[in-house]
Amino acid sequence: EAQSALVTLTVSAPILASDPLLALVASIAPPYQTKVTIIKKGSDLSLSIGADSSASVITHRNAILRSLCGLGLHNALDTIGSSPLCFLGGHSATSFAGASPTSAIAMAGISSWMSVADSTRQGTADDASVLIGQLNDYLSSRSFLVPSSTPTVADFDLYLAIVGKLSGEALETSVNGYNNTRRWLEQCGATLDELKIVAAKNAAYSKVPAATIPKGLNPKPRPLPLFFYGEEDESVVAAAAAATSAATKAGGAKPGKATAAAPSNAGGGGGLTDEQKKAAADKKAAKNAAKAAKKKDNPKKGGGGGAAAAAELNISALDIRVGKIIKAWEHETADKLYCEEIDVGEDKPRQIASGLRPFYKLDEMQNRDVLVLCNLKPMNLVGFPSHGMVLCASNADHTAVEFAVPPEGAKIGERVTFEGFDGEPEAQNKVAKKKIFQALAPDLKTDENGMVNWKGAKSVTSAGQCKAVNGMANAQVA
Repeated sequence: EAQSALVTLTVSAPILASDPLLALVASIAPPYQTKVTIIKKGSDLSLSIGADSSASVITHRNAILRSLCGLGLHNALDTIGSSPLCFLGGHSATSFAGASPTSAIAMAGISSWMSVADSTRQGTADDASVLIGQLNDYLSSRSFLVPSSTPTVADFDLYLAIVGKLSGEALETSVNGYNNTRRWLEQCGATLDELKIVAAKNAAYSKVPAATIPKGLNPKPRPLPLFFYGEEDESVVAAAAAATSAATKAGGAKPGKATAAAPSNAGGGGGLTDEQKKAAADKKAAKNAAKAAKKKDNPKKGGGGGAAAAAELNISALDIRVGKIIKAWEHETADKLYCEEIDVGEDKPRQIASGLRPFYKLDEMQNRDVLVLCNLKPMNLVGFPSHGMVLCASNADHTAVEFAVPPEGAKIGERVTFEGFDGEPEAQNKVAKKKIFQALAPDLKTDENGMVNWKGAKSVTSAGQCKAVNGMANAQVA
């Protein structure tokens, strides 16, 4: 036993067996500073920090994990050298002693993402599948959930929550087309495999049973890039690409070997003869001349397919409806969010979260007529299941925000249309995948009289035009 333990983790065997992340962190924690007491039955879970007489006790699972990874063990698991990786992204110490705003925000992000993981564990497989799509956009400019060079405890927690709901073909199907989420899942899975090896080495001291990590994706072999000088004959390029593809499908041969072998088929010894170089140069010059002539004849062509597709999008793709807030309350943990139940003419009210607490008092939210964007995919906002968006007008720096509202007499649930655009709304999956709202939103504005328009086309309901409730002019509506 650790006689000079900084912390004492008390946990029942059933809890430890059902929580692979807790078991893994407990196994990796410094054994001489961490005392682990395992109780055979029950649901005990607590962490005592400090001496027995003055110990502080934590009982919330997420807080226990963050403490073990951070200050509870003097940041031993958040410092390279004493830990295989920084479980809190290296932010634990600097968020307090150094008062780094970036680290403070990162620590808050870790806490929030662990709450998302809690919601995912309590949800369904469909909820996890929706989250995979949402993560793809979020991870398009990030390696991990918070700024870090390696996965953090939040990444592992959310990863394990997702693979606990989806596995095998179901996981592959859900991830298909979401390359950013796939990359993140594969990295988290590979890092957890490495941590299991570290935990196994500590097992003799920690006495913590080995964690059972659910199986995630099977990473597919990917070819290394092929590089050419630009003088090779097309047959050389094709042969190299074919050899690399075959090696990748075989799952074993390294692309570099295939690349080296391919040129030898076309020009002895892996090089090009002078004749081949000259022929390739002549062919390249002819191709460039043809491209230049084509560009001269058709200066406005090129990329037309994408432009045409974008031009076909219009505001009718969005399902904007008249709604009424029938109940609103403050989010338990997010200080900028209200939670609402909104009647949009369906069998039951929709639950929607809105970041309006800085702009409206709670009593101003009740029984309010609003405009609701309805064909958005459901998502969890800091643990609250939200399905839709309340539309508001705002100024350029978002310091002033006011509701976009229907005219008096508009019917609850009726669709808001725009003059000249009478198409049917797109399915919510397509709106998310094609980022349709993001494409159309920049032109959804109020005019000089505060009336809601899209590219100058007036909004229309059975009772008239929609507006910003206080007449905010020339404002963005989103």
